[in-house]
Amino acid sequence: MKMFVPILALICLLQSGIAIADQKPVDAQARQSNYHAAETYYAHLISGTISEGAELNLLMTMLPKGGDLHNHYSGAQYSETYIDWLGKLKYCIYSENDASLQAEKYRIETRTDIPEAARKICRTADAVRNDTAFYREVLKRWSNKDYANHYHTQPAPDLQFFDTFGYFWAASNYSYTEGLKILKERAKAENLQYLEMMFKGAPDVDNPALARQINSLPPNAAVADVNQAFSAYADFMASDPQALKKIADHVSYLETVIAGVDDSDFKIRLQSYVSRNNQPAQIFSGLYSAFAAATKSSLIVGVNFVGPENGYVAMRDYKLHMQMFQFLRQRFPGTRLALHAGELALGMVPPEGLRFHIHDAVEIAGAKRIGHGVDISHESNALELLASMRAKQVAVEVNLTSNEFILGVKNEAHPVNLYRRHGVPFVISTDDPGVSRNNLSGEYLLFVSRYKPSYRELKEVVFNSIRYSFLSDRDKEAELASLDKRFEKFEAAVAKLTKQ
Repeated sequence: MKMFVPILALICLLQSGIAIADQKPVDAQARQSNYHAAETYYAHLISGTISEGAELNLLMTMLPKGGDLHNHYSGAQYSETYIDWLGKLKYCIYSENDASLQAEKYRIETRTDIPEAARKICRTADAVRNDTAFYREVLKRWSNKDYANHYHTQPAPDLQFFDTFGYFWAASNYSYTEGLKILKERAKAENLQYLEMMFKGAPDVDNPALARQINSLPPNAAVADVNQAFSAYADFMASDPQALKKIADHVSYLETVIAGVDDSDFKIRLQSYVSRNNQPAQIFSGLYSAFAAATKSSLIVGVNFVGPENGYVAMRDYKLHMQMFQFLRQRFPGTRLALHAGELALGMVPPEGLRFHIHDAVEIAGAKRIGHGVDISHESNALELLASMRAKQVAVEVNLTSNEFILGVKNEAHPVNLYRRHGVPFVISTDDPGVSRNNLSGEYLLFVSRYKPSYRELKEVVFNSIRYSFLSDRDKEAELASLDKRFEKFEAAVAKLTKQ
């Protein structure tokens, strides 16, 4: 077998999806032979010779990837798209700071009646694109572009990351239909068949009297007192006409937005979510709506929790938040949770803040998947927790690029090898590929180049992205069968390549 295959040959065989799709099914013996050819070729590419890096990159681009299970809609779009939408919305971007004009540099202005002085420093989309220097500045502020490879005014990495959402947010809701089409085509281009996306936050409904009961709960409140306060608010949400209408409208809107996105090669499902840095009662009300929505639509497959985990409120109320999930799972049995937990590193918070977040998400909230899970080695009784996650088959959503950028955790410091060693299932995912300016192929390239899994393990991780999805059992079975066929064609193409 020729192992040093010219890059042009690989491009010719793999870069075109047609080259793979047109391969005919093969018999069992031929398929086994193709599998071993792909396994051997892949092993060669990760053997450490720097000259094979481009081929490995291309191989990861064409690798069947199953699903991306940790993906935020607003953070998935590239800033260039938001600037295009800015023009369609007739908004502008401030190029200077001026407090007297309520102008903040790089922020979108949505008002149409701003003073003339403000209009002079607020640039249209065309004006932004025609000014190369300012255009680059906007991309750098609205994403992580150029953050690592040269100096520019740099806030702390986690602030740089999370602040981007505040800048482009006004443009992000221009056209969800158009946005989903962009993300779908981008996903299909890298051989992805399923997206499970955090799309839109669930609505909350205020009840001042009941809110005071939840907001006044002390950190060490008795479980009975906590459940009493939760029950009162849940009963209100279950019977209040405004709450019921907001939940119904939320479901209807999400279903309308993604109607027609699925096709024979691609599926998308949504998670409803709530921000973790609001007041407790507002969070509980929103979570009730998210749980209720997930029971009303087969397209809303789970509930999540978003926002900086090291925020003051997120840290202060973490246990209370997990008790909310525990309570609402009892009210809405069968609802599946994928919770951001352990997106922390030593130094971001006091050491005691690293000791229980993953544990409580698994053991109290009942999460079936953990987003990030980076601080696992700091957890109290970490070995017992790892054993529990393995026994319960709680999968970890590994986001290598954002973990490196936000937390500074990469290479041997990242716990992916710890999860591998203890048999905890995991998937590779993107988090916010538009902000990070990466894609799922890039995440797989980091995984294989840094940790060098065998081809068998790599394939297992890809299949995990469907196995641990929140698809219905019927859809999951169909997507696993589809993924198997994709690998059959992929391995046949690689086998043909190695014979040239």
